Amino acid sequence: MLRRMGANRWRLDGQLALVTGGSAGIGLAVVRELLGFGADVLAVARDGDALERVRDELAEEFGDDRVFALAADVADDEQRREVLDWVEDRGEGLNILVNNAGGNLTRPAADYTEEEWRGIFELNLFSAFELSRYAHPLLSKHAASCIVNVGSVSGITHVRSGAPYGMSKAALHQMTRNLAVEWAEDGVRVNSVAPWYIRTRRTSGKLADPDYLDDVLLRTPMGRVGEPEEVAAAVAFLCLPAAAYITGECIAVDGGFLRYGF
Repeated sequence: MLRRMGANRWRLDGQLALVTGGSAGIGLAVVRELLGFGADVLAVARDGDALERVRDELAEEFGDDRVFALAADVADDEQRREVLDWVEDRGEGLNILVNNAGGNLTRPAADYTEEEWRGIFELNLFSAFELSRYAHPLLSKHAASCIVNVGSVSGITHVRSGAPYGMSKAALHQMTRNLAVEWAEDGVRVNSVAPWYIRTRRTSGKLADPDYLDDVLLRTPMGRVGEPEEVAAAVAFLCLPAAAYITGECIAVDGGFLRYGF
């Protein structure tokens, strides 16, 4: 079968992908990468103005009929349902779901309010679980489809990101394994990626501290911070037909960090 697919193993032409948190950072890089492989992409993010600017820029490069945008907060259940209603109304099902939206508040464990730590779980974990469940009937319309969850090395080992963030990402990785096994018979592969420090707007504050940056680089064998495009490449690979026998896996995009720890 793979021999007959040939070059199509490395293409996503005609497939529809939904990417959350798609207006900046890793999410935007994933949107661009999937478009480059031929997929049509629906980008979802809370900031409607930023999202529309991004959509216009990408439409100029990839075509107005391949790039779609929908402003929504995926931490809100009603808005999650609206996103999937948009996909269902197209009538073609869904091929790819990338659960990328996430956030964090870094502080000592005892200092979080209940609202704060529950909010981290709602955005990082519960939104991905609910979107995956809502998307399952649409993904199952195709013989082969996939979900990729953007986790974190924080869900694998201790880093200085705060307990709720690490807890939510650890649960996201376990969710990946469970859904991969449960949904394999439906033709839905489920994988995740685990980035270390990536150069984005969200990490710019911490990385601007020279002492902290030195600590990060000392624990990173490759000696540098990663780029959003490097995470996007791993996500895109897991979406490709070439990865058709990979499910329940987590790819660390970390410059070797997990071999050291922090």
